[in-house]
Amino acid sequence: MRTWIGVHLPLLPLETIRPRWSEPGRHAVIDREHVLTMSPEAAAAGVRLAMRRASVKAICPDAVLHDHDATREQDALYGIALAMLQYTPEVAHAEESSLLLDVTASLRAFGGRRALCRLVRGSVEALGFTPRIAMAPSARAAWLFARHPGRMVRRMARPETAMRRLDALPCALVPAARPYVEWLEGLGCHALGELRRLPRPGLQRRTDQHVLHALDCAYGQAPELFDWVQAPRRFAARLDMPDRIEHAEALLFGARRLLLQMTGWLVAQQVAVSRFTLLLEHERGRTAIPPTPLEIALAEPAWQEEHLTRLLKERLGRITLEAPVIALRLEAAQVEAMLPPTASLFPEPGGSASDYRRLVELLTARLGEQNVLVPAPRADHRPEVCNGWRPAASANRVPPVTLPAIERPFWMLEQPVALMVKQHRPFYGSPLWTLRGPERIESGWWDGGLAVRDYYTMQGANGRYYWVYRVRFDEGDHWFLQGVYG
Repeated sequence: MRTWIGVHLPLLPLETIRPRWSEPGRHAVIDREHVLTMSPEAAAAGVRLAMRRASVKAICPDAVLHDHDATREQDALYGIALAMLQYTPEVAHAEESSLLLDVTASLRAFGGRRALCRLVRGSVEALGFTPRIAMAPSARAAWLFARHPGRMVRRMARPETAMRRLDALPCALVPAARPYVEWLEGLGCHALGELRRLPRPGLQRRTDQHVLHALDCAYGQAPELFDWVQAPRRFAARLDMPDRIEHAEALLFGARRLLLQMTGWLVAQQVAVSRFTLLLEHERGRTAIPPTPLEIALAEPAWQEEHLTRLLKERLGRITLEAPVIALRLEAAQVEAMLPPTASLFPEPGGSASDYRRLVELLTARLGEQNVLVPAPRADHRPEVCNGWRPAASANRVPPVTLPAIERPFWMLEQPVALMVKQHRPFYGSPLWTLRGPERIESGWWDGGLAVRDYYTMQGANGRYYWVYRVRFDEGDHWFLQGVYG
């Protein structure tokens, strides 16, 4: 037995023009001079479906009327379908601003029917749309339950329960039966259960075969074929802002919509993103400036929307906009194959390597790439050359250097300190006594930084250990302090 989720978007024409996060008001969408949908504020003022434009202006003069934009509506629906790919690879478009999801194989992975419905609803609402969601054993039944505006149980997995609920739905919900609603009501046939009890040969002669086929599909008695949504080979999505945005923190809501779409694309392609770019597009015209890029580099490839949103939030909190933003564009610049989850039964002590890498990513996004560094030793004997640092975010992408197991002090001075010599001994607060050495270094002749030194481990009167060297082939007895042991 299969399980389907139907997602209907009753306010999609309005919310593609007036997003949910914009200021409320009396808005209506006009299609062919008639009201297609309206905001709750406009409905409270008396605006109704199919009302003419002039009547709306007469009843509600301050209502803002928008022309229906089918292209923008289809783009928004495709963006929602792309985000739904994170729950199932089988997502299909349906009539009247709806989507159908075959979640038969996804129930166990997402914690069951209730949990999966909550996740789907939360994702659609995070994208800025108002969904109506239903679950049923057949795709057409799930679509009908999602289309029904009444308060009814919308999670029906058992076929007998779904059939009983279907019998109570009005005939006008079936698109193929709408041209014959008046004739059916004249026969006393108002619900789908009554429609099914009519003689099939007579019903087919007086209507058409699409009515019977729609009924059979809804009750699971006929197969249904779908064209599944296919994820593009490369991800790039754009979002127009409802107004000129002048503060970077206000961009997070729109950016999260794009991240949800990218999450669905990543799961559908079975890849993880290691670097993505958010382009902040500014006003056009004579004073136009190029888009401001925000590049996020991850220490470990990821595909979880929560983690990506947290990193982007930290970056947005650190920038100052050069000009107001009118649109956002998100691009997945670098992706890698998605790694399978670890099969370890017990967690590693002290936290996993993944937790450490996520901490590094969060600190890098918050403080900047050049302010979170890790040691980057180089294969050279000279201390001033072999000690280096590099950004922690790129540490995993650079192969480590294997150094010989030699003892070095923890604290190395940026510049060696010249020491006085008293009674043929180096002096640093007190005479220094040799404990170990010398360690001879002769290196750097190939790059002009020749170092010819003898290094000693010495101890002062205070008990501290010092790393000191003497310059060889020098006319005087010159000593320098290079480092201090911890």
